[in-house]
Amino acid sequence: MLSPLCFAAAPFIMLQAVAPAAQDAALAVTAEQLIAETGSPGAAVMVARGGDIRLGTAGVRARGSDAAIAPDDLWHIGSDTKAMTATLVARLAERGVIGWDDTIGEHLGNRVEEIHPAYRDMTFRHLLSHRAGLDANPGMLALVGFATSDAPLGEQRLDYAANMLAREPAAQAETEFLYSNAGYVIAGAMLEQVTGESWEELIRTEVFEPLGMTSAGFGAPGSADAVDQPRGHRAGLFGGLNAVAPGPRADNPPVMGPAGTVHASMSDIARFLNAHLDQPEDYLSADSWALLHTPPFGGEYAMGWGVGEGGRLQHAGSNTMWFVVVAVDPVAGEVRAVGVNDGRIDRVAGPVRDALQGLAD
Repeated sequence: MLSPLCFAAAPFIMLQAVAPAAQDAALAVTAEQLIAETGSPGAAVMVARGGDIRLGTAGVRARGSDAAIAPDDLWHIGSDTKAMTATLVARLAERGVIGWDDTIGEHLGNRVEEIHPAYRDMTFRHLLSHRAGLDANPGMLALVGFATSDAPLGEQRLDYAANMLAREPAAQAETEFLYSNAGYVIAGAMLEQVTGESWEELIRTEVFEPLGMTSAGFGAPGSADAVDQPRGHRAGLFGGLNAVAPGPRADNPPVMGPAGTVHASMSDIARFLNAHLDQPEDYLSADSWALLHTPPFGGEYAMGWGVGEGGRLQHAGSNTMWFVVVAVDPVAGEVRAVGVNDGRIDRVAGPVRDALQGLAD
């Protein structure tokens, strides 16, 4: 999918030492209250300040199972992945592999047959801030096709890009915000074309490994034949809540990786969030951290982050079977996350966000 380009091994970044997550009684009560309010099978609540990670868990890994949620269990974070993809872009931009103002036309023009003129000059800045005018997704029929495809992921991402870039714009570039998973997948395809490496390889090398995120991976966590990790849940056709065992039906198609297929433990989520809080300059320069956290065209969305008062950062993620909200609070000097293994967004989103806000009060 890409022209090969050799990289020097990325240096290991020495961040502040992080102690193993300790089960916190008060946070466990918050998790229990969240389950009582939502009916979700399991919940996890995390607060980290400096190297101290506190974690509270409650409930079970899967409806119908008695396997309890454990402190080091893995959580599918959905669109919270977007901040990781943006961080990857910043890492490569600092080394001159790509530039923030590189365009779709430059990197995909030779690989995608038809690119609507409105998209040709869209850059990484546009794509990662949802200002490229792209629709959210290619539609259910296309996603089913990607879910059943056995083509290499690089080829699939080019096909995904071709599907989206041939369309009429769904919004006015720069001036209109339109949340788009497609923008992140296309950005991932551009990175793959430049580097000759898959997005999955790049995110491991540039984000997971330097930040010590040893649990991080892709897709639904765990195995299909044992409830060894939490499972996502979706509403049943006739009511109730059904656990979805790891497999093709347990996540969005892998082609969507740059937009949202990462899983990780709450401790490793804290490590990533702490990097955005502490902004270590042996990982990214001060200018790059500022770029990631500043909306490039106004509004309240930067590069994979919603931006609030005092520079607070927040994002929600769901693959329709999980829901996890993360936050970086530079005013309080801490990071937070709350998640449930339950994708009933109308039912869980409000309580999860309220629980996250409650941690700050």
